[in-house]
Amino acid sequence: MQGKIIKGVAGFYYVHVIHDGVYECKAKGKFRNENVKPLVGDNVELDILDEVKKKGNITKILKRDNELVRPAVANIDQAMVVFAIADPMPNLNLLDRFLVMMERNNINTIICFNKIDLVEEEKVIEMKNIYVKAGYHVIFTSTYNKMGVLDVKRLIEGKTTVFAGPSGVGKSSLLNMLAPDANAEIGELSEKIKRGKNTTRHSEIINAFEDTYICDTPGFSSLYVTDFEKEDLKNYFREFDFFTGKCRFKGCNHVSEPDCKLRDAVHNGIISKGRYVNYLLLYDELKNQRKY
Repeated sequence: MQGKIIKGVAGFYYVHVIHDGVYECKAKGKFRNENVKPLVGDNVELDILDEVKKKGNITKILKRDNELVRPAVANIDQAMVVFAIADPMPNLNLLDRFLVMMERNNINTIICFNKIDLVEEEKVIEMKNIYVKAGYHVIFTSTYNKMGVLDVKRLIEGKTTVFAGPSGVGKSSLLNMLAPDANAEIGELSEKIKRGKNTTRHSEIINAFEDTYICDTPGFSSLYVTDFEKEDLKNYFREFDFFTGKCRFKGCNHVSEPDCKLRDAVHNGIISKGRYVNYLLLYDELKNQRKY
């Protein structure tokens, strides 16, 4: 039997099997011997020990497509980052940091601007001009009047999606609309587990519907992107790709080099000035990080 690990607590793994429910499992000792740790999001094979009590053993971890460190989760098809378009105003530097992190992990990101009911069309056009031009799928929603919620549902259908975003942007309200039964299921699972309730928040996946999974991550207010070299940063801004090899100097970092075609594009409004400023800020952070 095959399923997906949706939660791991204190050496127990909770495996969702479509149409059969959630099984409480232990991982075989061979994984420890091979120094392999099962992750939330892993697709696994399991042996059923007790069908009534829903208990089993994980016997095999299937090949991972990818894995994230924060949150610690595997086999993500895509990410959806949720920001309010107003109240609070979106922190685009934080958004760009998240996009860099996902690009580094080769995970496609959909940008969702919520609370669209609070703004005029000009603000929507402004955000489109920045992020659609940068090569991202951008969606606008309102959990107040349910605008765009069905579009989000279509985008996540049949996939495992990480949802992320700062506090106060309406992410929880959106998730409740996408998976209204999830809170009841989480409550039942918490009651069944009775372990680790007071421990640090674990990564957890919600089975929203059928083969559609949501990984909810805690709200973030800062994001440090420091685990690579400054010369690599340009590879994680999608709209920069077109200018690779077009500047005077091979390997141009688009910072202060003469005859930089990308800086010309910023000057001419082809590339968002705000995105470029955030690139420079990140570049300086990477340049000034201490090497240990």
